[in-house]
Amino acid sequence: MNDRSQLFQELRTIRDFIRWGTSRFVEAGLWFGHGTDNAWDEAAVLVMHAIHLAPPVDAGIMDAALTGDEKHCIVQLLERRIQERMPAPYLTGKAWFAGLEFYVDQRVLIPRSPLAELIEQGMQPWISQAPTRILDLCTGSGCIGIACAYAFPDSLVDLSDISPDALEVARRNLFDHGLEDRVTTVISDLFQGLQGKKYDLIVANPPYVDAKDLAAIPAEYRHEPALALASGEDGLDFTRRLLREAVDYMADDAVLIVEVGNSWVNLEQAFPELPFTWVDFERGGDGVFVLSRDQLVAATHVLDEAD
Repeated sequence: MNDRSQLFQELRTIRDFIRWGTSRFVEAGLWFGHGTDNAWDEAAVLVMHAIHLAPPVDAGIMDAALTGDEKHCIVQLLERRIQERMPAPYLTGKAWFAGLEFYVDQRVLIPRSPLAELIEQGMQPWISQAPTRILDLCTGSGCIGIACAYAFPDSLVDLSDISPDALEVARRNLFDHGLEDRVTTVISDLFQGLQGKKYDLIVANPPYVDAKDLAAIPAEYRHEPALALASGEDGLDFTRRLLREAVDYMADDAVLIVEVGNSWVNLEQAFPELPFTWVDFERGGDGVFVLSRDQLVAATHVLDEAD
């Protein structure tokens, strides 16, 4: 009897395979940060996907027996997670953001931004009225802009990105959500492809990983496109440009909301005169700032003089 046959005799149920996968993941020292934060939940996502069921696991089926073919599919998926250090959403092609399902592959970052919480709250208290035109800058999978389209059903949304590959994924998602009548993709290096447009709300999750953090990221993150992560020595190459140029694309009462993650310290040091408001999140996460158009206008001289 080979090892696989012995394993299949010992493991029979959904619970057995989630428990086994959890043990293997812990033993392998995997990193979790792409939709789950622990080995059990990661194993559960993959086991459920392999048997064509959606998470979370219904307690009523945890002890359901699995067929031989199902066991093979589960083991192959769990072993790929270990051997390739591939995050679960890339293995399943599915990720969730703001309660919505999105298709993802290695052309885009896996959605995980704390901006989801802010969108679910209707961007309150940071906007005074529902925005008519919204820009999701550096859209990747399109998850932020598409979630905004749900939160503000009368809005028109542009999803912009410098990567044609990322925009293919974003288009797939906007069509999957049936939003093609008011959500549009635009290829653009920052604002270059958006000339003449004005937005009431600009939301961005741009590249912001500094060189030190990029060199130290776990293997799981190296499956993601470097273009969407790296932003120079201090993580601010893109954000500096964004702050200088954004005001020309903002309507009179517009708001700019940007995630800069761990680079928030560098940003405050680089622009001590800017009145950044940092958002507190109940579900965790930090490094998201809010600036109004008026605040950017008032800081124009500071931005122009910055290195």
